[in-house]
Amino acid sequence: MSSRPLPYARELEAALAAADEAGRILARHYAGTSESWEKSADNPVTKADLESDRAIVARLRAAFPRDAMLSEETANDAARTTTPRVWIVDPMDGTKEFVARIPEFAVSIALVEEGEPVTGVILNPAAGRVVAATRGSGAFSAPWGEAGLGARRPVRVSACASLTDAVVIASRTEISRGKFEPYAGWFREIRPVGSIAWKLGCIACGEGDLNVSVAPKNEWDVCAGDLLVREAGGVYLDFDGRPRRYNQADPLIEAFMAAGPRALVDAFCRRERTRAAS
Repeated sequence: MSSRPLPYARELEAALAAADEAGRILARHYAGTSESWEKSADNPVTKADLESDRAIVARLRAAFPRDAMLSEETANDAARTTTPRVWIVDPMDGTKEFVARIPEFAVSIALVEEGEPVTGVILNPAAGRVVAATRGSGAFSAPWGEAGLGARRPVRVSACASLTDAVVIASRTEISRGKFEPYAGWFREIRPVGSIAWKLGCIACGEGDLNVSVAPKNEWDVCAGDLLVREAGGVYLDFDGRPRRYNQADPLIEAFMAAGPRALVDAFCRRERTRAAS
């Protein structure tokens, strides 16, 4: 049997170490207080976001100095689009939940090569869990805490293939704003969850059948989760059935997106296209 390391093993361990350090920062602030303010309307940021960002960027740049970086809290460098490898980072996705003390926020770290995610880590310090993957090696979940990672357990997306049986996990904000009213009666349940990164991690683990997002997202929100879902046997596609290619000049993803097992995502997209055309 070959003893060669798995592809992207070094990148995965670096991402896990960076997420661990960031998770400890977020947990410390979450247990106490963290000053927050509005970067823009309905877009809060906290000292925890910024401290987490500095820790992640410093670790990844030290380990991979030739790689580019795209982070929500770091100034964008347009030259990244000409770099083969770029780390796409959200030091805390779900800042609204963090401020409201709802345990549905996460660190999200992804490595992209030539537009495709190849390493992804999502860590929710409040839930004490990590979900991670590398391309071609599958996805796993592990407990997280003061002792670091526990045993790694392979995960798979749900086997659900029927919309009427599906539990959809969706944005609490999108639900509260009536964005899911057009889908009344389509699903067994629509369950509100905070961070989109964490929602995608839950879908990869089969803890919900389908994620539907009907608002724009940024690449740093979803890149790691996209890989987790893919490596857990699912897909993350826009409503026209197309995957995202990452490290675009504009990181905003304006297309609405769905994640889950292929048959379920395809069924949703077909019905949604029919609805939209009527």
